[in-house]
Amino acid sequence: MSETTALSGTAAGVDLAGVALRNPVILASGTAGYLDEMGEALDLSRIGGVVTKSITARPRPGNKTWRIIECRGGMLNAIGLANVGAEEFERSIAPRVPSVPTTVIGSIAGFSVEDYTTVAAMWAGVDGVELVELNLSCPNVHGGLEFGANPDAARSLVSAVRPMLAEKKISVKLSPRTHDIVAVARACVEAGADVLTIGNTYPAMAIDVETRKPRLSRVTGGLSGPAIHPIAVKLVYEVHRAVARETNTPIIGVGGVTTWRDAAEFILAGASAVQMGAALFADPRSPLKVAAGLEKWVRRQGCASIAELIGKVDAP
Repeated sequence: MSETTALSGTAAGVDLAGVALRNPVILASGTAGYLDEMGEALDLSRIGGVVTKSITARPRPGNKTWRIIECRGGMLNAIGLANVGAEEFERSIAPRVPSVPTTVIGSIAGFSVEDYTTVAAMWAGVDGVELVELNLSCPNVHGGLEFGANPDAARSLVSAVRPMLAEKKISVKLSPRTHDIVAVARACVEAGADVLTIGNTYPAMAIDVETRKPRLSRVTGGLSGPAIHPIAVKLVYEVHRAVARETNTPIIGVGGVTTWRDAAEFILAGASAVQMGAALFADPRSPLKVAAGLEKWVRRQGCASIAELIGKVDAP
């Protein structure tokens, strides 16, 4: 029996287009270090997976302080994709991937199609990574909008990257900053995406009322945390009903998961797995609690596997 079959056959095991997860809980990109740094705070062998920091073609210092702040209902960040770049990541960090005791999902960010294909070529040679996530929320320097803002841009990007990662699975992280996320999702699947990640942070701002200055150095940033959870659940539900269900495309739900109930909502809406991010800043061990709670929930529902509950919300 293969590892994929063994894991997906347990109550909590998940199969993402052939990529096995011990359970549906994944640490989101940009919230858990480059690779395995969160292993100092929690046992990585007890979670489903970890997404690496988004890697760009060239090193990026990111934005100035303050670039992450707490706010009511979550947190705001304007990190600016700070990272060491593809060459340094490949040299000094990627060799550690095989030693990480959970599923590792690579992440790519960029500002042009060429940026994405450059980093994709790097990931193609990294052993131990079966799934790579494309962050479509990055500004397109040629088109002015995010790649995920319209179906044509998303289709072009996925089509360009697909041949570079022919031996690996691709997940596309869709942006909520679009008028029609269903159309964008469909374009990505038609272009070769194996998994859809929904969604990302929402543009937001905070002001210090005493100094009258923005609290973030970049003025605006991305809102994450519990405040965006109900919106993300709706997006997962819509994409699952309109695209993922008919194409058998797994969805990873992202947005405000702090408890197992939040994760269960995503599962019922149509997600096969969830990512946790902002919650890690409040409680680094919260993914373990969510994973344990989900497994108990599956059994209370009278199911042998979490797969039996995917998309099973009782809605018209």
